[in-house]
Amino acid sequence: MKYHQVEKAVFLERPNRFIAYVDKEGRREICHVKNTGRCRELLIAGAVVYLEKSENPDRKTAYDLIAVEKNGQIINMDSQAPNHAAAEWLRGGGMFCETKPFKGGDIIVRPETKYGSSRFDLYAETSDQKLFMEVKGVTLEENGIARFPDAPTERGVRHVRELMACREDGYEAYLLFVIQMKGIRSFEPNDRTHPDFGVVLREAQKNGVHILAYDCLVTEDSMKIDRPVPVNLGEPVHSTQKKGGA
Repeated sequence: MKYHQVEKAVFLERPNRFIAYVDKEGRREICHVKNTGRCRELLIAGAVVYLEKSENPDRKTAYDLIAVEKNGQIINMDSQAPNHAAAEWLRGGGMFCETKPFKGGDIIVRPETKYGSSRFDLYAETSDQKLFMEVKGVTLEENGIARFPDAPTERGVRHVRELMACREDGYEAYLLFVIQMKGIRSFEPNDRTHPDFGVVLREAQKNGVHILAYDCLVTEDSMKIDRPVPVNLGEPVHSTQKKGGA
């Protein structure tokens, strides 16, 4: 996926989840943050960030913050980018896993597809396969390990359970973690932040949901799904954590 009219700036502060202030060529500029996650390890005062200029002249914020530099590499932090990149990847014949790739032929990909009472990020179909896929963007990296989520997400737990129900109905079900950077050795659920998500993720794998993680080629104005990353689910972690979160 490609962005247009991307400009560089320096991050100053983020007073709330939706906006940030940056220094752009010596001017203090307000911009929309396209990620409501915490991103505390990314949005640090003085960090180089990348902004896409809006084509709407009437918007309150003229720019969207889409990426940030960390340790010399660009990390995409646009929460809408993973779905777009995943759809492009599927339409291009992206392999889901080594043991069960698409077998060729035309590929139909539909975003935001309803099934029963659920709505999945992507539906894909070939002449002999039908599947539903949920996509999760990952921006949290610690010592080469990517983790999700960076904040408690009951919504994410619900999505995984809906995939299990879809699998029981006879469809192939995939959960794709799109790691919005390179340089990743493996992916793990973030049990410290939300143990219940890790528990349901392990349950889903045992029940036939395919758990995939892929890194991305990221530039200041593009992001493309690239290579598979090993998924390490480890041992289940049980939690007494109170319900809540996004």
